[in-house]
Amino acid sequence: MLSFLLWLPILGAIIIGFFPAKLSSVQWKRLTTVLAVVVFAATIWLVTQFDLSHSGLQFREYFPWAKPIGLSYSLAIDGLSLPLLALNSLLTIIAIYSIGENVERPRLYYALTLLINAGITGALVAQNLLLFVIFYELELIPFYLMIAIWGGEKRGYASVKFLLYTALSGLLVLAGFLGIGFLSGATNFDYDTISTQGLSLNTQLILLTALLIGFGIKIPLVPLHTWLPDAYTEASPAVAILLGGILAKLGTYGLIRFGLQLFPQAWHLISPGLAIIGTISVLYGALSAIAQKDIKRMVAYSSIGHMGYILVAAAAGTQLSILGAVAQMISHGLILALLFHLVGIVERKVGTRDLDVLNGLMNPIRGLPLTSALLVMAGMASAGIPGLVGFVAEFIVFQGSFTTFPIPILFCIIASGLTAVYFVILLNRTCFGKLDNKLAYYPPVLKSESIPAFALTILILFLGIQPNWLLRWMEPTTDVLASQINQTEQVVVSKKSNIKKNNFNAQRQSKSHQNEPRKLWLF
Repeated sequence: MLSFLLWLPILGAIIIGFFPAKLSSVQWKRLTTVLAVVVFAATIWLVTQFDLSHSGLQFREYFPWAKPIGLSYSLAIDGLSLPLLALNSLLTIIAIYSIGENVERPRLYYALTLLINAGITGALVAQNLLLFVIFYELELIPFYLMIAIWGGEKRGYASVKFLLYTALSGLLVLAGFLGIGFLSGATNFDYDTISTQGLSLNTQLILLTALLIGFGIKIPLVPLHTWLPDAYTEASPAVAILLGGILAKLGTYGLIRFGLQLFPQAWHLISPGLAIIGTISVLYGALSAIAQKDIKRMVAYSSIGHMGYILVAAAAGTQLSILGAVAQMISHGLILALLFHLVGIVERKVGTRDLDVLNGLMNPIRGLPLTSALLVMAGMASAGIPGLVGFVAEFIVFQGSFTTFPIPILFCIIASGLTAVYFVILLNRTCFGKLDNKLAYYPPVLKSESIPAFALTILILFLGIQPNWLLRWMEPTTDVLASQINQTEQVVVSKKSNIKKNNFNAQRQSKSHQNEPRKLWLF
């Protein structure tokens, strides 16, 4: 089944890209949508067959590929990758549906979309480090082309910047993986056979730093974030949904899977620094979003802040915080996809994204009332209003991380309040006020255009009211990750206590030796 999820989009991309039939743009879109729906249905079947009582890897597939270099076709999933796999399938359908039917060069566009889906799926299910890198880099060129061809006015600059940053990310991740494989003495790069226990702590810190920077670019974290605002703003709304909704999650997934899980001792040592970086990202994203005039750029900066919560939670390393980190990935993906879809509707109907120009879209006669109402819902979800999935994820992150990092969490809570501030600014200037009587004659929003927004809104509401439907798939795996961190902490504490005890005994012995001559002389 995992191979089916992986290779069906690739096969579909090949057929769409090279099939000689001359179909219209609408027909190519329908064909791509059918393929994406089949992939999503297969993912849902996979979810129903997932064993919740088993915390390890499931649905294993293995085939020796290139033994001399340690590369194998090894696939499997667990509670960390399964929710992201479902999110990838869902957002692919929404991205395909959201694009206009008269898109230029439709065959190339839809083929690239399917390749992106396959690349992300492959990275999520790969259980060989080199295989992960292959799929991690597979989506680089498709995204570059989609920004460069179908992007905005500054698409050339944004696409090249995205290409350079993400290429550097892949090189650092590859260097870290090669270092792990060669220095650990492993016979191959299969995840099950890799162990960093024999490496010195300094070596572990160097390798972990390479992975942190590599995955930190993909997330992105401050100060590695500068490619994100340009790429998100210049990309079409459908491409921005894929960029922010799922691509960035490969960075956080990689940090937890290959950073926390492979280097628990080194992770424990640098976790306070990671919490500080995450907190800075949260505050920076919120404050930068407040200063924006472009609503799409505001949403882009808000993404930086919300991704920072994941790093803080992962740094805390508690059972609840890691669960909250994975929940935040799913929550952020759904909410960001809804925001970008609605911003795309506003831009198409009104012709601008400028907050100084937009006004009164809630007007029931000449405005965009339904889009505005959904935008209010999306803003509330992003701000963490109770009853919505954003509140569930952030609350678990805060509760699980507070005992470990109370001060960073207090700043994150402040940043959560700032999230409400910039969304109030966005909604107040966009949805409310009076329309311009001369210019405000906007075309109506078709019901078909609102279907993706309705689907995402229902999910955000349902998972906010019934969070167990989301958390139950993750909890067995996140509990195991947390236990690894706890065991590492106990080992570190034990070593420190032994060192203190040995130092104390050495001091006592030195004092006794110093006193022995005196006792003899007095005698």
